[in-house]
Amino acid sequence: MIKNGKIHVIGLGPGDRQHMSERARTAILDSEVVIGYKTYIALVEDLLEGKEVIDSGMRKEVERCNLTVDKALDGKRVCIISSGDAGVYGMAGIMLEVKNERNADVEIEIIPGITAANAAAASLGAPMMHDFAVISLSDLLTDWELIKKRIECAAMGDFIISLYNPKSMGRVHQIEEARDILLKYKKPSTPVGIVKNAKRKGEEVVITDLAHMLNYPIDMLTVVMIGNGKTYVKNGKMITPRGYQL
Repeated sequence: MIKNGKIHVIGLGPGDRQHMSERARTAILDSEVVIGYKTYIALVEDLLEGKEVIDSGMRKEVERCNLTVDKALDGKRVCIISSGDAGVYGMAGIMLEVKNERNADVEIEIIPGITAANAAAASLGAPMMHDFAVISLSDLLTDWELIKKRIECAAMGDFIISLYNPKSMGRVHQIEEARDILLKYKKPSTPVGIVKNAKRKGEEVVITDLAHMLNYPIDMLTVVMIGNGKTYVKNGKMITPRGYQL
C-alpha cells in the first residue's frame, strides 16, 4: 500500500530569489511534483530539474488544488506555489478547503513568504508602523459594494491602507472610487506610495499624495499604500510614527 505524500503550500515572496525563504527553497527542492500558475513556475524554473511540473493559467485555482491532492494521495511530495505569502490572497485557503471537501488524508504544511504589502512598505520606508488594512480592489470574487464598505471603514478608522489589484485593463473605475471614498476621511495631502514590481526586477517607486495619486501609472503589478493621519514624508521616505518619544 502506497503511503500518502505531503503537500507544501509555498509563498515565493515578491519574486526576487533573495527574498524567498530558505524553507521555501528547500521544500521545492525536496518535492517530486511542483504545481502552480505558469508565471510563478517561471520564477523557480532553475529549481525544477527532474521534477514533474504542472502549470496552468489564471482562474484555475480549484483545478490546481485538486491535482495537488491527487498527486499527494499517490504518495508524492507536492509543492503548490503562490507569489507573496500563500495565506494572503494566495493558495493556502483554497488548498485547505479542497482537502476538507474531499476528506483527503494528506498532510499540508503552509510555508510563509514576504507579502507584496511588506515588500512595498520596505521600498517606501516605514509606512506600516501602526495599524493597517490590506484590501484588494478586485471584484472577481468579492462584491464591489462590500469592498467599498471595507475601504470606508478602514478610512474612517484612520488605518494605513494597502491596496492590492488596484487597476487592470478591464477594471479602471475602482481605484477612482476608492480614492473618492478615502478623501471623505483623509486629507488630500495624505502621503501615498505607489510601488510597481516591489522588490523585484523593474521596481518603480513613487511617493505622492491622495490628491495626486491618480496622476501616476497604476496597474495589477502595483501596490498603493495610503498613510494614516500622522504619516509624513522626509528625505524621500514615507514614515508613520509608532508613537515613541524622541
